[in-house]
Amino acid sequence: MTVNELKNKLDEIGVSQELYSIMIGGLPNERLCIVKEEMWQVYYSERGQKVGQKVFETEEEACEYFYGKMKRYSTI
Repeated sequence: MTVNELKNKLDEIGVSQELYSIMIGGLPNERLCIVKEEMWQVYYSERGQKVGQKVFETEEEACEYFYGKMKRYSTI
């Protein structure tokens, strides 16, 4: 899965865009983030800190992990 496919899947299951940040970077307040820096990173941004950061070699691995974390917020 790519980040574009991830975004579409999250929209399909009704996850609020206020809960996550895709490829924006930085530390948006209280959101699960996925970014590509040197490696793919997934982390929760909380009070200016990266909490629970996981690093992945591939976009697919990072997106699958991110989607798994966000599925619990589905409204459908």
